[in-house]
Amino acid sequence: MKVSSRSAVTAAESERLRRKIELVLPELGEASRRLILDARIADLYPEFLFTLHCVIRASVPLMETARKRAGELAAEDQVSAALAPYFDEHIPEERDHDEWLLDDLEVVGKDRSSILTRPPSPTVAAAVGAQYYWILHYHPVALLGYIAVLEGYPPTIELLNDLADRTGYSRAAFRTLMAHAELDPGHRDELDMLLDGLSLTQEQSTVMGLSAISSVQILARAIDELRDGFDGDQ
Repeated sequence: MKVSSRSAVTAAESERLRRKIELVLPELGEASRRLILDARIADLYPEFLFTLHCVIRASVPLMETARKRAGELAAEDQVSAALAPYFDEHIPEERDHDEWLLDDLEVVGKDRSSILTRPPSPTVAAAVGAQYYWILHYHPVALLGYIAVLEGYPPTIELLNDLADRTGYSRAAFRTLMAHAELDPGHRDELDMLLDGLSLTQEQSTVMGLSAISSVQILARAIDELRDGFDGDQ
């Protein structure tokens, strides 16, 4: 037990965060498995893209909000001072990914205007809205837990090729997911490097973990809800 305790204290911040995520990650994995294996996957895939669009369209605004708040705190907070350059670099990397998803949705027969006017689910709004709360009313470092979830566990190219075969959609309908399968491992490494260089307080580390854990759980619920609520008329 002494060795375990000592390793926990000396573990890198990125490792500590990944351990927290992995406690609840099976929930998201099981929800994803249920979606992928559903006999209606060809009909459900456009719904998944819509849900993903609702999440990703908020990515840049969230980071811009965190960047602004970090700038306000930077003079008296070294963690915020370190966050600002990360967001400055990462915001351009994520810009227009929501437009990629609209292109994918057109491939599966969905009109862009119908996607943009359709209300997101309360569950997705809760996942994104929680981040605004933590950024503005606690500390912008919380957003790193959310980003660690979204960019830390991308689908494999093999899985996406299998989904294309099973749904009958062309590879063009998987453009965004394919791109993230290739890009996100590098983004994950960049985030881990940032995390390991931050001198976080215990409270900052805790809120980052809370952000990550709640994000996993809410996103798992969003996937199950799109399956359970599907009636074919969306």
